Parts: sequence; structure tokens; C-alpha cells
Amino acid sequence: MAAAFAFRCLYRARPGLRCPPVELPWAPRRGHRLSPADDELYQRTHISLLQRESPHTMYIDSYNSRGFTVNGNRVLGPCALLPHSVVQWNVGSHQDITEESFSLFWMLEPRIEIVVVGTGDRTERLQSQVLQAMRQRGIAVEVQDTPNACATFNFLCHEGRVTGAALIPPPGETSLTSLGQAAE
Repeated sequence: MAAAFAFRCLYRARPGLRCPPVELPWAPRRGHRLSPADDELYQRTHISLLQRESPHTMYIDSYNSRGFTVNGNRVLGPCALLPHSVVQWNVGSHQDITEESFSLFWMLEPRIEIVVVGTGDRTERLQSQVLQAMRQRGIAVEVQDTPNACATFNFLCHEGRVTGAALIPPPGETSLTSLGQAAE
């Protein structure tokens, strides 16, 4: 440390040893100067949705403890989403889900490929005979908590899959607000 201090003092004491700043005969030109308006960090991206790719596709816009908003329409309580309609689903919890409560999914044409089940705020196991009955009819079942089930349903619908959903609203103050509602 002392040696570094001594060299620093000697360097400052002998001004002849320092190199003078070099002056260039020409100044560098920058024709690509960016202003804050040109930089993505300073601007927000705005997207205007003119029309959905498929106007008949079901999308879950939001959910809360009382129900769901599907394509702008409010649905209270548990619901079953079919490719072109929404119906009330008469179950109170995951324990009330039976073969009979899933019967509407295998009666439809075109045949539903997969049913996404939202069981509330936690992923719960369904009765094995219910899952077996769905498998025998060629319908896959994906059981998740309701927030993830909503996202999975939207994703599968966006892919163009023939999808159904059986959703139980999560209890408490859990909610998802869509981007359109948050902007208003």
C-alpha cells in the first residue's frame, strides 16, 4: 500500500512524464444517435385487438371467488365450458364430481378431445372410476387448480383443439382481471 502511494506521489510530482491528451484532426461522426423516443426502453408497446382469430372460440377473460367471465359474459358459480356454449355445472366441490356430472362432455359432437378440470384453489384428486369412465370414452382429463385450469383452457382453445372445461371458482379473494378490464 505504501509503495502504491509513493508511486502516485512521484507521478504527480513529475508532470513531464504524463502524456498530453491527443487531439484528433477530425471529430468522430455518429449518424445513428438514438433519442429517448427511438429506444424501446422508453416506449410502451400498445396492441390493438381488432378481431380474435376465431370469433366462436371460448376464452376465459377473468375469474374470482364468485364465478367467471367468459367472452365478456358473467357466469356465477361452477360452470362447464363447451366448444360453443357455457352451462352451469351442478357441483359444490371436487368431491361432488361423478360420472353423471361429466356426462355432458361425451354426448357432444364434435367429440371433445380433452376436459380441463379446475378444482378450486388447490389441485385435488378425482375419483378413479370417474377418470376411468372418461378414458374409456376417449376423452383425456387434466385436473388442475382453477387458475392454472383457466390458463390451460385458453391455451388449448387458442391452438384450435376441441376442448371442454369443468371449473369450480376458487374460494376467498383470489381473482384474475383480464388486461382489457385492467386498462379501464
